[in-house]
Amino acid sequence: MAARLEVADIFRRHGEAYRQVNIGHLGRVERRVMSAIELCRTAKLGGHVEGCRSCGAIRVAYNSCRNRHCPKCQGQACRDWLAAREAELLPVPYFHVVFTLPAEVAAIAFQNKAAVYAILFRTAAETLRTIAADPKHLGAEIGLIAVLHSWGQNLHYHPHIHCIVSGGGVSPDGSRWVSCRPGFFLPVRVLSRLFRRRFLEELRAAFDARSLKFFGDIAGLTEPAAFTRLLTKARRLDWVVYAKPPFGGPGQVLAYLGRYTHRVAIANSRLISMADNRVAFRWKDYRHGGRTKVMTLDAHEFIRRFLLHSLPDGFHRIRHYGFLANGHRVARLDQCRKLLAKPQQDHRAPDAKIAAAAAPALAPEHRCRCCGGAMVTLAIWQCGQAPPRPFWSDTS
Repeated sequence: MAARLEVADIFRRHGEAYRQVNIGHLGRVERRVMSAIELCRTAKLGGHVEGCRSCGAIRVAYNSCRNRHCPKCQGQACRDWLAAREAELLPVPYFHVVFTLPAEVAAIAFQNKAAVYAILFRTAAETLRTIAADPKHLGAEIGLIAVLHSWGQNLHYHPHIHCIVSGGGVSPDGSRWVSCRPGFFLPVRVLSRLFRRRFLEELRAAFDARSLKFFGDIAGLTEPAAFTRLLTKARRLDWVVYAKPPFGGPGQVLAYLGRYTHRVAIANSRLISMADNRVAFRWKDYRHGGRTKVMTLDAHEFIRRFLLHSLPDGFHRIRHYGFLANGHRVARLDQCRKLLAKPQQDHRAPDAKIAAAAAPALAPEHRCRCCGGAMVTLAIWQCGQAPPRPFWSDTS
């Protein structure tokens, strides 16, 4: 059976030519992303020899690059993260709310990723917490997990925040749990308007503090009058904020998080072919009912679109707010459980089938291809060294 096409194959075949053509336009982060993906699971990163406890099969396994943009390296990171989140889920409904930037502002975000992404996180979380704290709506302190995505199905730049929000929260005096109405969280029109106002206020403050840079097609925004005109136009737009139906339970939340938190711009499973310097991949056209289509791009255009979504060094694309904020999460979750009158062990057992699908106990790469048994490490070698000779018979 032919090996499945991977993003790494595209980078290995076309990456060097792409670097040469774009020598003056590639930043350090993009170069590092390309290099990591090209070297991932090759002998240049070193590796180890594994053996099956059950059938005795031997195989050589090369090390992963562990770059967060690599489609092959998110599995274990996702499993570890989900294991920690499982204990934090409460027996309440959870809602999925999405905050999206309009195209006019997205262009600024692309040239100022660290600054604008930070504003996007902060204002989305503050919007949810402010409206939820209002007695007219919920009157409680909620908890939420926010995840940044910057891509659409066609790999174009489309920055937005996915928020998983508790369907209720702690009352201001901390004496009771306040539940939202069944099947309804917060009014999206109110959320949209407050989000738009707060985001634009912070964007203006960043501009006044000279924290934003503009070049290329939007270089004219360095002029205060031009920037003000853009903000005025953005205030007249309807900013897209939408809430999806609530999850069926903590198990569904866990499964959803497993699919979304450590996702990269495109999964290897969506790639179809690479031929004649063209790359074909599947995508869903949500403007036409989510129909699955095939898009074919020049290899260099595919690489360009993939690299649009590289993140600044050290930037956290998953953040926690409200009673899930890192500083006081354990104490606040303890308080929530007491108010909900549920013992802690109830929250650690989501639907077994869903949890298993989201975070399997044993990753496929640690299973024997012959019998499915567990593989154990027999030998390790460092970067640039050859694998131990007695095990060289299988380089899969």
